[in-house]
Amino acid sequence: MVEQQKPPSVARASGSMAIATIVSRVSGLLAKLLLVTLVGTTVLNDSYQVATTLPTMINELLLGGVLTSVAIPLLVRAEKEDPDGGEGYAQWLITMSVVLLGVGTLVALLCAPLLTALFIGGSDKANPELTTAFAYLVLPGIVFYGLSAMLGAILNTRHVFGLPTWAPVLNNVVVILTLGVYWLVPGEISLDPVRMGEPKLLVLGLGTMLGVAVQASVMVPAMRRTGFRFRWRWGWDRRLAEFGGLAFWVLLYVALGFVSMVVLTRVAAHDEGAITVYNYQWLVAQVPYGVLGVSLLTALMPKMSRAAAAHDTGALVGDLAFGNRMSSIMLMPFSALMTVAGVSIGLAVFSWGESGVVGGERIGTALALSAFGLVPYAITLLQLRVFYALKDARTPTLIQAIIVVVRIGLLYAFLAISPPEKLAVGVSVAMSLSFVVGCLVGQLWLRIRLGRLRTGYTAWTICLSVVASALGFGVAAGAAWLAVRLLGTEGPVATAWVEMTVLTIVGLPLSFLLMAVFRVPEVKPVVDRISRLVRRR
Repeated sequence: MVEQQKPPSVARASGSMAIATIVSRVSGLLAKLLLVTLVGTTVLNDSYQVATTLPTMINELLLGGVLTSVAIPLLVRAEKEDPDGGEGYAQWLITMSVVLLGVGTLVALLCAPLLTALFIGGSDKANPELTTAFAYLVLPGIVFYGLSAMLGAILNTRHVFGLPTWAPVLNNVVVILTLGVYWLVPGEISLDPVRMGEPKLLVLGLGTMLGVAVQASVMVPAMRRTGFRFRWRWGWDRRLAEFGGLAFWVLLYVALGFVSMVVLTRVAAHDEGAITVYNYQWLVAQVPYGVLGVSLLTALMPKMSRAAAAHDTGALVGDLAFGNRMSSIMLMPFSALMTVAGVSIGLAVFSWGESGVVGGERIGTALALSAFGLVPYAITLLQLRVFYALKDARTPTLIQAIIVVVRIGLLYAFLAISPPEKLAVGVSVAMSLSFVVGCLVGQLWLRIRLGRLRTGYTAWTICLSVVASALGFGVAAGAAWLAVRLLGTEGPVATAWVEMTVLTIVGLPLSFLLMAVFRVPEVKPVVDRISRLVRRR
């Protein structure tokens, strides 16, 4: 029987995960910055972006949804019920995952040209041959993505949280080193014809796959330290039948997301560089959510699950309303920052090397015009978690279907009306608008399901956060304009750095301060704590 690990304190585990998340986001952003500096926002980067998306999406279809909805709940249950502390079930889970992921990887490799055709279609702005060449090199990463998630889940049930959260940082470090080797290797990647044996192509593709392999491999020693010993275990676990219906709806949810990304990529492929621009603005927009929004969701999910299990609708509604308000309070200032400083962020961060000022400006413009979707995105994900807490996987899938239908309609509308060079902005705006629709639909559905949701109170808090952020960044914009004039900066990049810096250090604190002045209730505990610290001094 596996020796059970003593659970670490919640504060210690949460602190370690928060730090790891920040480092992971920063190192991932650095890797993307190096990539766009060396490659630019060209068809070469577009091909790489599409190819590297394939392993993650196929892994989600094969394992990701089932892992979340079925495997982890049964893993916890087996740990409590089975005489061996769930070790046998964990062995079976790994065995089945290796088989499923291995077969899926072989099929994906055989179908790589078909996957490329599915994602980029017949666009004359894309390079199917180069995308397929990259796909052959990165698709083996399907196995490592799946095992990384599986081993991380097993470690979490054994109260090991730090390493699974830090492992993606090692992936980013490998990718950064890979890009350094790519820069040093002589030659270039030819586009016509595409040659699989070119050193730069092999370095970039295999190095990317190696990063995922390292992310999964570092968890093996940690598994052994918990006392876990692996052996192949075959057969069927009878408990899976109880979760069959749940797994179906979760897999359908993932499949809808897959369809959405296929359409988005096909539409973006009509403009060279649009796929890269969309991915980079999305990466920047996800930084505040990854650090703040995910932490909030992680903290609220156990409370909502307990309230749902106890049929305490009042507590569940209270947690939902609190989560919606906190999402707005924490993320609205960052949404305002990206709206006002989006172009400056793009120019300051992404206009180096092959990307140039044009590439940085494209990324910044897409970020600025789509940043309004950050808060609706966070609220939508919180709403869906409420349904999962109620053990309802059907409704989130139906809401996902509505979001995807709206998104696809908007994508084709922007394709029809947007100039080709503005398509990256259209794709980004379509994504954000679909989350606004999802947020409204989710709130209405929950109102029907749970009754009154304190929507008026939540809406008032959101309005206050919007007004505070608008005023804060209005003042910050004036300060940035004055700073540029006083410093006399020359050139778009230098000016962008000054604007981005001033907007950040003035706008964010001022926005939160104004929320305190407006007496937003959720800000009061923070204000009281600061006041106590000041009085002690």
